[in-house]
Amino acid sequence: MNNDIIARRAVTVADVARAAQVSKATAARALGGYGSVSAAVTQRVLETARRLDYRPNELARTMATGRSGTIGVIIGDIENPFFGLAVRGISDLAAEAGFDVILSNSSETLAAEQSATRVFLTKRVDGLIVAPATMHDGAHLKDALAQGCPLVLLDRDVPGLPVDVAFIDDQAAAREATDLLLASGHRRLAYITATSASDTRYYGSEQIALTTVQNRIAGFLEAATAAGLTESERQIRLGASTTTRSQAILLELLRQPDRPTAVLSSDSKIALEVFRAARALGLRVPQDLSLITFDDADWTSAVSPTVTVVSQPSYQLGHTAARMLIDRISGDTVAPRRCVLETALINRESVSVWPALHVKNRL
Repeated sequence: MNNDIIARRAVTVADVARAAQVSKATAARALGGYGSVSAAVTQRVLETARRLDYRPNELARTMATGRSGTIGVIIGDIENPFFGLAVRGISDLAAEAGFDVILSNSSETLAAEQSATRVFLTKRVDGLIVAPATMHDGAHLKDALAQGCPLVLLDRDVPGLPVDVAFIDDQAAAREATDLLLASGHRRLAYITATSASDTRYYGSEQIALTTVQNRIAGFLEAATAAGLTESERQIRLGASTTTRSQAILLELLRQPDRPTAVLSSDSKIALEVFRAARALGLRVPQDLSLITFDDADWTSAVSPTVTVVSQPSYQLGHTAARMLIDRISGDTVAPRRCVLETALINRESVSVWPALHVKNRL
């Protein structure tokens, strides 16, 4: 067949077979890497496919093998460095195992997550990795399991869903960070999170849709209670999801007569807003306001003062989730696993003693 004619349309397996002088079935086996084909014939078919610029029909391959070679990933916020590194970990492991990754951003909304799940199932992905937008509604994830789609949860849990989960010990991490602030003499502490809620003030765990946030607040309050603080819940704020909302929340807090002297931030984007709010009010970090944030974003070690952080193994978390999913795709039937990764508290320059007298009184 004239190669110029072939080039005018998509090259098919039949075209490769004719050019390589083998049957269509033999060409399909050589190109798909299955069945019995001699090394010499396989090499001839592959060289012919490269010469003709053959590109496999993914839909046809999926129908023939039952595998699409793809993994669907649904995360809450691609702009969050935590998720960016986690996706890199997923992608690297997936590539090593021969899978492509399709990414969807839910913007932390259940409706978007449900829609993405439906799309991925329609595309017949081989498995799903999801950072659920809420722990209160997992019906769409149960449906995915019922359809035989392997599923792993990333960073967050959905109680009662029998799947593998890769997550971080957020309660212990928040407790350790809060203990550092307490050991530095701080008694008026605030915890700020981006998680959405009907009210920016915290009244109880029933307001919270994410297990990560619940666990961090629990760790914050656990450390505060152990130190004898009784009103720490009053300084927890929710919904700092944008610059405008973050600034409104922080300025309201920091203008109080008994303002917090230290802030624990749920992510590095909020931590940056803490610097902006402090500057607007003429407060210095750390002399007037100490700061610890979750996420060791690049900027936190480049500013002055450098920021004390709870460093999370984001890349390893994604890598672990992908490993567990590929195990499931490969037929692993062990009981659901819960893989907990540890954080590291990196103490830099953004926490100061407040004031020295308080520390002496505790000794």
